[in-house]
Amino acid sequence: MRVAVAGGTGLVGALTAEALRAAGHETVVLARSTGVDLTRPGAALAATLTERLAGVDAVVDALNVVTMKGAESEAFFGRTTEALLAAEQAAGVGHHVVLSIVGIDRVPYDYYAGKLRQEALVTAGPVPWTVLRATQFHEFAGQMTQRMALGPVGLAPRMPVRPVAAAEVAEVLARLAVGEPRRTVLELAGPAREDLAAMARRTARTPARRGDGPRFVVPVPVPGAFGKGVRAGALVPAAPDLVGTQTFAEWLGGR
Repeated sequence: MRVAVAGGTGLVGALTAEALRAAGHETVVLARSTGVDLTRPGAALAATLTERLAGVDAVVDALNVVTMKGAESEAFFGRTTEALLAAEQAAGVGHHVVLSIVGIDRVPYDYYAGKLRQEALVTAGPVPWTVLRATQFHEFAGQMTQRMALGPVGLAPRMPVRPVAAAEVAEVLARLAVGEPRRTVLELAGPAREDLAAMARRTARTPARRGDGPRFVVPVPVPGAFGKGVRAGALVPAAPDLVGTQTFAEWLGGR
């Protein structure tokens, strides 16, 4: 099959493209570095997408934006999703697979507003679809402390999560893409429940995983309605449809 991966140079997108190629499928990467800027809709983008999606059977949307503002998140996911769906319909693409997040409909959070907008466009759109909601990746704790760092010290929210390996998320996306559209929302979680602040501390103590992140981590409570929701387990699915196998400890150790 011929599968396009939007955001195919990001963490999960690149792994998805790799998984598809390993399974013998032809992969088309849609990213700024390959000449496709989905944030700039217009005639030029439409022409580029028409060319790139020729003969494509399925599209995996693994695009992401780093923002804490709801308006920016909604604008980004709205523009990119609308551009993809319109081009896919014109090209006769038969399956749109989108990566989303577990719990976005259970807790108020500005970034999640964009993901909800994305899901709504996909499920009401013209292209047969499958939505995969995943829990936080093993990398998430380190990324969070980097964003909330002051010199060598990073803040990490105390919240229960059930982290999953990014590579396993990519493998599931690749399998879904070459299968029939499910027209449903699936949930994928890791094998064990963890505390995000504890994960951040363990990441900071592991040089190979810490990278340029802070060496010291201070746990902090999560305030407001979002904090109340995550403490109640809104981001931890009770009965996920799919469960990964790599634990956070195994990821830390490079296994």
